[in-house]
Amino acid sequence: MGAFEVSTRNENDQLSELDKRIKAVKEAHAPKDHMDEHYSQAQLAWRMVIELVAGLGLGFGIGYGLDWAFGTLPIFMVLFTFMGLAAGVKTMLRSAQEIQKTQEAAQAAKDEKG
Repeated sequence: MGAFEVSTRNENDQLSELDKRIKAVKEAHAPKDHMDEHYSQAQLAWRMVIELVAGLGLGFGIGYGLDWAFGTLPIFMVLFTFMGLAAGVKTMLRSAQEIQKTQEAAQAAKDEKG
């Protein structure tokens, strides 16, 4: 029984040392926060631009379709283009608020860590 205990203890020591080495390698190869932040900011900018353009495009398309169907060419196109612009801006602002809340939560977590 004594030999089994020594063997188990050596295996446990080896496993804990291996675990420490794995953690050290993972920390060495961890991605840098600055690069992630840079790419996420560009991603957010493109997201907002796409939301705005999509609102404009949908409004224009619906307005043009209604004008074509009713034979009143510029009226609905102009009206729905402005409505699409308003919807795109509203969606863009909602995205900005969502991102702001996420950044505030991350900053609060960072401040708690010290």
